[in-house]
Amino acid sequence: MDIRIQKIISDSGYCSRRKAEELIAAGRVKVNGRPCKLGDKADPDNDLISIDGANIEASARREHVYYMLNKPRGYVTTASDELERRCVMDLMTGVEERVYPVGRLDRNSEGLLLLTNDGELANKIMHPRGHISKTYRVTVRPDITEEQLTLLSEGVVIDGVKTLPATVSVLTKEEGRVVLQLTIREGRNRQIRKMCEAVGLEVARLKRTSVGPIKLGMLKPGEYRELTPQELSALRGAIRKGENQGASDNKKR
Repeated sequence: MDIRIQKIISDSGYCSRRKAEELIAAGRVKVNGRPCKLGDKADPDNDLISIDGANIEASARREHVYYMLNKPRGYVTTASDELERRCVMDLMTGVEERVYPVGRLDRNSEGLLLLTNDGELANKIMHPRGHISKTYRVTVRPDITEEQLTLLSEGVVIDGVKTLPATVSVLTKEEGRVVLQLTIREGRNRQIRKMCEAVGLEVARLKRTSVGPIKLGMLKPGEYRELTPQELSALRGAIRKGENQGASDNKKR
């Protein structure tokens, strides 16, 4: 059966579906020696797919694995970096499978990062239609007003597009600094920092504490572990619920 090439690549564990689409668009993917384009399909059992000249094991379905990492500050969320900066994959010692990050945390942010070789699940977590929430502990300076809290919760315009409503609460408040808990249901580039900047707040520290039902817990910076079967089941349930909610919202429109 022919299926889209980006799905074959993500199912192989090479990279996420979104990254596979970028590789195809850049002309780096070939099927049976011929360049392909976005939208093309192939037979994963019979067609030979290569990336930069190297064949991928499209027909050999790898066992999917799922990890959570407490990303420290100072690491970039990528497999390798041309500037030779420290990468999150440097921390995944002992993991034999080729895994990749689900979404991103910028270099100066920290906290929960999921990693897997399950391209389909990764895509569902990252796609807005999944409605998977991400919760952050955000330290801002110098203070925050009720007006700023309202703006953050109702949505602000960043990069020309208004953010979806967010849940915002004040955890602690001291002179010159405020610690917020902020939950969003989308994952745009540097979204939390840009939201705070849009209302006149300086972000001093940013830490992701949960993705859907998956919580960082007591994992120390730089440590990782596999998700438990219970955590994985809860995550899949949250995705199904989000997709059903999205389908219901579309019908109402």
